[in-house]
Amino acid sequence: MRAVSAAPALELDDLHKAFGATRAVDGVSLAVPRGAFLGLLGPNGAGKTTALSLAVGLLRPDAGTARVLGVDVWAEPDAAKLRLGVLPDDASLPGRLTGAELLRYLGLLRGLDGALVQSRADELLTVLDLRGAADALVADYSTGMRKKIALATAVLHAPALLVLDEPFEAVDPISAATIRSLLCGFVAGGGTIVLSSHVLALVERLCDHVAVMARGKIVAAGPLDAVRGDRPLEDAFAQLVGAERVEGALSWL
Repeated sequence: MRAVSAAPALELDDLHKAFGATRAVDGVSLAVPRGAFLGLLGPNGAGKTTALSLAVGLLRPDAGTARVLGVDVWAEPDAAKLRLGVLPDDASLPGRLTGAELLRYLGLLRGLDGALVQSRADELLTVLDLRGAADALVADYSTGMRKKIALATAVLHAPALLVLDEPFEAVDPISAATIRSLLCGFVAGGGTIVLSSHVLALVERLCDHVAVMARGKIVAAGPLDAVRGDRPLEDAFAQLVGAERVEGALSWL
């Protein structure tokens, strides 16, 4: 489904989440415009995965709100999740279902017509090069295949917003090119994507907006060109997060 609301596709308002003494997300606010392809960047431990989990309803915040096309994720979870497709960092999938069964099960669970589910599942399995594994158990899929079937479950119901945590991790180059084409087509059709990745070159190639996290906070956000300025994104990122490059040579090698 495509949204008609003028609200941002995703709006995070002063989100907080602590685990013991660790403030994983410390007052994160972010508005993602509709139709944007936003890359969420940050060093390991910056809070990206936690922030995305709060944004889509996988974790409950200690404080703050998250809205999908104006719908509060926690106050109206069913309505918000109709508009949302999610690929978590470590997607937990029912391993005793086949790929085809998984898509049919989740499609029907979302209330889609059976014939529509079958049609979309067939197309997704073909496009993502999983047709030959459609009748194999998900438990027997490789890591890359599980990533692709998880992406298929995220887009099956035609959401307005996709939130993807490391969607290209462990995916082979041919499949990665297919996924890039699929995602760019989704945005061209009016959808919005928030993508978390450690690969700056990928974000620079795909995204028109970026947000940079460090130590649980957003330290920069906006159109790609505004955030990186006249520097490569890698240089801008290093400065924003306060990182210093360390030579990787070891004394015994």
